Amino acid sequence: MQSVMTLYWKERRSRVPRSILRMQMDNKLMLPTEIEDFKEIRTDGYYYVDKTALIEQVLDKRSKVTLFTRPRRFGKTLNMSMLRYFFETGTDSKLFNGLYISQNAELCEKYMGKYPVIAISLKGVDADSYTKAKAQIIKIINREARRHRLLLKSEKLDSFDKELLTQLLSRNMEEDTITSSLQELTELFEAHFSKKVVVLIDEYDVPLAKAYENGYYNEMVLLIRNLFGNVLKTNDSLAFAVLTGCLRIAKESIFTGLNNFKVYSITNTEFDETFGFTNEEVRKMLVYYGLDSHFNEVKAWYDGYRFGNADVYCPWDVVNYCEDHKENTNAELQNYWMNTSGNEVIQHFVDSMNDPHMLTKSELELLVSGDTVVKQVDEMITYKELYSNIDNMWSILFMTGYLTQRGKEPDGRYHLAIPNREICDCMVRRVLALFKSGDGFSNILSYAEEIFGEPFDRDAIITEELRN
Repeated sequence: MQSVMTLYWKERRSRVPRSILRMQMDNKLMLPTEIEDFKEIRTDGYYYVDKTALIEQVLDKRSKVTLFTRPRRFGKTLNMSMLRYFFETGTDSKLFNGLYISQNAELCEKYMGKYPVIAISLKGVDADSYTKAKAQIIKIINREARRHRLLLKSEKLDSFDKELLTQLLSRNMEEDTITSSLQELTELFEAHFSKKVVVLIDEYDVPLAKAYENGYYNEMVLLIRNLFGNVLKTNDSLAFAVLTGCLRIAKESIFTGLNNFKVYSITNTEFDETFGFTNEEVRKMLVYYGLDSHFNEVKAWYDGYRFGNADVYCPWDVVNYCEDHKENTNAELQNYWMNTSGNEVIQHFVDSMNDPHMLTKSELELLVSGDTVVKQVDEMITYKELYSNIDNMWSILFMTGYLTQRGKEPDGRYHLAIPNREICDCMVRRVLALFKSGDGFSNILSYAEEIFGEPFDRDAIITEELRN
């Protein structure tokens, strides 16, 4: 029996022989699945969806510290890589040939390749203890210091400066060295380059999420607060900083006291098209790979996210869909979101139906049927509060992309909805796994089966979910 992912789709697809498809694809750009380095994409023959307007917008707003919060798999890391290659001293300007930003010659002349850049990503910090997580952060700092180890030969740095850089190359760091490391790197860079420094920190809150899951949250909050406080507050060597993450986490005082600090979340209209693919971008990609007839299918499964005033697709889904279908147009649909990482948020959400004052069956029925529920959203929620009550759970579902908004009430409450069939599939699978046969939830399953077009293979899904 075919999987539930393919059964719903009624539209007949053209059956082009694979040999012809391969010949057609021979001269096509490759798809950048799992590739998040801007230079690699631009030099090694990969397809790139142009998001360089972000550079222009960042410079136009020019906050001292900017934080972008977006769900996972929406291109945050690639955008940060793009910013690094644009601003960093010694960059190759040809990386941006033919892209939107290259049309702004005055801006490129003034800013491209004009700054020393510190760029780190905390997305790989994942440990079951504070000691291990701290060691991983030290390794990240080592890696960035090593990228600039030629400064050890700088005639502009004295012996004390070079000793400090040597400490930042060591695996044996005291905690005060860790928390001062980024600030001290900016000071060393300014001394060498005679220019203030751009700081880029990708997925800043991943260590906090993992710390919460593994029981060392308070220790990690203190470390991150001190690390960021030193480099972002009253740092005379800082030109400006850009951070990305999933949540703002304002209540932990990580960003308290920052001057000219601005947060752009999924509710803001500014930067609303810079993370995620638009309709036009998806159509263009599908046409390029000979998949233009698949647009409605891709839209139903991977579109539906509302960021500010923009309707966007999940880039990870679209890129992987094209990769799977470019040579085999009849390949089975995949739930790429569910297959790439844990979905604890969905599990907590559906499982809460067992608890009083939490999710109700009627609310889940409304969502799965394609309707909306009206809820207050708290964008200041912290990881410690995620599942403490149903209001927080609605907020985290919204901020992490499991729900999106379809309008706003005058009192500030949002009309929340499941964005697309992929996320609906995640929820229905959890319902089946939790309630086995689905008894008592026939309406939810009926709504879902109507959307997908065929009955669910309940036994197969239950077995798969329990195995995961």
